[in-house]
Amino acid sequence: MKTTVVAHPIQGLIKYHGLRDVGQRIPFHDSISVCSEALETVTTVEFDESLSDDVVEINQKVATDAERRRAQIVLDFLRARKGVRVCARVSSRNSLTTGKGLGFSASAFASVGVAATRALKLRLDEISLSEAVRLGAGSATRSLAGGFAIWYADKQGRSYAEQIAAPGDLNLEMIIVPVHSPVRTDEAHRDVVTSPLFSARLQYIDSMIATMRRALSRKDVPTVCQLAEEDTLNLHAITMTSKSRMVLWEPQTLIVLREVLRLREKGVPCWYSMDTGPSVFVNTIGQYADEVHASMEDLGVGPVIRSRVGGPPRIIHEG
Repeated sequence: MKTTVVAHPIQGLIKYHGLRDVGQRIPFHDSISVCSEALETVTTVEFDESLSDDVVEINQKVATDAERRRAQIVLDFLRARKGVRVCARVSSRNSLTTGKGLGFSASAFASVGVAATRALKLRLDEISLSEAVRLGAGSATRSLAGGFAIWYADKQGRSYAEQIAAPGDLNLEMIIVPVHSPVRTDEAHRDVVTSPLFSARLQYIDSMIATMRRALSRKDVPTVCQLAEEDTLNLHAITMTSKSRMVLWEPQTLIVLREVLRLREKGVPCWYSMDTGPSVFVNTIGQYADEVHASMEDLGVGPVIRSRVGGPPRIIHEG
């Protein structure tokens, strides 16, 4: 069977940074994210007895060996659960191919996991599927959950994500400003433990998670956005002070951040948020999204995308 699935990438609100177990992609601490409805990955998985190896295509290009191996880790997990060895043909395409730090690895592996599970006619509970997609990209667990989701580093011995607020629960909108960078961000995650600031993050992160969860339950959009901005600064401070001294911001990044501060000074409620990359999410309350979107477009730094909160992956074709 061939199955096509669409999934939405994530913006980290309380971000994950670094992996305690690299092979299993288990993080040092819990994290919370939100899916971006306006961005998506569409993935088709077909299992074919005539294939002698898995074939993986990403954005209409043959995947690199490293990319194919990451996909195979997820496929192998699911094939083992089904008890089969049949190879797969995987074709995955992102709605946007520019910009770093937009969470597309999350939507890519969430869509691979759902499509492969369905194509194999495999019955799998949500936690097990979350653990499967985590092997490809940790944040895929949160893309799989959809809406606002928490990824547990260790909950009764398991690491997975679950939705804690639905897409329509909060009046939050995102203005997304993609910024290109040639830098590979895997090194930033590897080096977090070498930053003198990382131990401080581990000491305060649980209270941040608890505060964010309370804000989400109260539908308190300003507090959600403020916490995401605060955590952005913490994450990038760690990245800049780790062994690799990696500065991920680009000139366009600073232009956007300064505009956010200018808008706030004039009374427009908006806050910036960045994952491990130079792209910027400008979070705001829904009724201010038109004004924030127009201001970002006037900067002339490139494409600007307005988005609501996205849901979990959905199947769009089977056959």
